[in-house]
Amino acid sequence: MIIPRAFIAGIFCASLGILQAQVNVVKTLAPNVYFHEGDIKSKGHCNNGWIILEDYVLVIDANFPSGAEEIIPKIKKQTDKPIRFALDTHHHGDHAYGNAIWVREGAVPVAHTGVREEMKKYEPNRWNDAAKGRKDVADSKLKEPTLLFLKELFFDDGKHRVELHHFGVAHTHGDSFAWLPNERILFTGDACVNGPYNFVGDGHIGKWIETLEAARRLNPTVVCPGHGPVGDASMLEDQQNFFRELVAQAKKLMDAKAGSKQIKDQVESIKADVRKNPRIARYVGDGFAGQLEKAFVELGGNAFMAREEREMERHKHEHAHGEDHHHHGDVKPAASTKPVRPGA
Repeated sequence: MIIPRAFIAGIFCASLGILQAQVNVVKTLAPNVYFHEGDIKSKGHCNNGWIILEDYVLVIDANFPSGAEEIIPKIKKQTDKPIRFALDTHHHGDHAYGNAIWVREGAVPVAHTGVREEMKKYEPNRWNDAAKGRKDVADSKLKEPTLLFLKELFFDDGKHRVELHHFGVAHTHGDSFAWLPNERILFTGDACVNGPYNFVGDGHIGKWIETLEAARRLNPTVVCPGHGPVGDASMLEDQQNFFRELVAQAKKLMDAKAGSKQIKDQVESIKADVRKNPRIARYVGDGFAGQLEKAFVELGGNAFMAREEREMERHKHEHAHGEDHHHHGDVKPAASTKPVRPGA
């Protein structure tokens, strides 16, 4: 009897759901392929993954230094193979500031060339800001990735193949996806998240939608986001639809020739309207005003938030990713492996 792959994938995803909501728990996605949901609420940590290849371990995301220290013993509990590579999916601190810890373990930090470019643009100022509120950053040192790629980089031992891809601008200008074609597992970094974690200040919403479309064409069975629970391919579509709704709402404001005060007065009602869609409600959080403004500016409008408000939005994102250990969303991420998809 031939069993459809979709049926097998459904069973596999359902089995993942048993451990779905557990933070700081190692989840086996496939033989020698693991996912670890980071504690963003109390520690500011991102999610991690790792693949145990024939001769070494490849880690997805360097995390903050304390996040790296947390998962290294968990990796060593599973294998005595050396940790040789750590991928920075982008330049933000919760995904790259742990580089020095991995180097200490003998690993080489890997990233798209855009990560180095953005680090040169923003650092060491952001590192110094983070160090004021995080002892783990203050006690470590900024380490840039040294193995760089432009479009793609492959790891292949004959059993496991891990493809690193840059599909274009998204959350930042240097986002990487880690794709395991044999297992159909996709690690996205913050190019795709499962909850109210989208910071748009360093990226481009319009291009982000296109980048997610490229990721969707891989047809993954399992999607491992940069923050929030693991899910399936519908997560990519849901995040696209959230951004499309942002752009649609911004266009309405443009067409109405709304001024700054008018837009500010409408933000909460627009936010409530967007939240009515159960497929994208989990993406609506405290940073909504900044997201709407970004979409409005990309359409040719003028920024409607005061500079101080905009800086506060950026700091909210940084704080949420560990500077003051506060969660920056007011909607909890979906608890199901198939993220909030009524009627599906």
